[in-house]
Amino acid sequence: MTAAMGQPKFSGHVIGLLKEYMHDLVEQATQEAQAHESFGFSASPYRPDQAISDLLAILDDRLESEGVQVGLPEDFLHRMWILCREAENAVRDRVWLDSSMAENSSKARIRELTYQALLDYLEGRMADG
Repeated sequence: MTAAMGQPKFSGHVIGLLKEYMHDLVEQATQEAQAHESFGFSASPYRPDQAISDLLAILDDRLESEGVQVGLPEDFLHRMWILCREAENAVRDRVWLDSSMAENSSKARIRELTYQALLDYLEGRMADG
């Protein structure tokens, strides 16, 4: 279901919460990398599909723990899952391009690039419908 097919738009409040959750995941990855480096571990490769899975997992968790209280719609996770499926190829291609131009392809950077591409896709879908 796309925005053009009648999928309701997300409110500015919901987009703000989504950005906050994305920021939390980027920060978490940064802290993980610092902890791994302090113990001498090297980071394993990380892909945009993993970043999206992590986002959907945190959304599921946050919906269960605080969803109604913070104003998330009941169908938010389902709508995000659909959006992520629709955006998968565009996000993957953009992250590949953006990350190939930079030396830093850390988990935090891949999450940051993935979530920005996903937000841009979402804004484009909302503008279309």
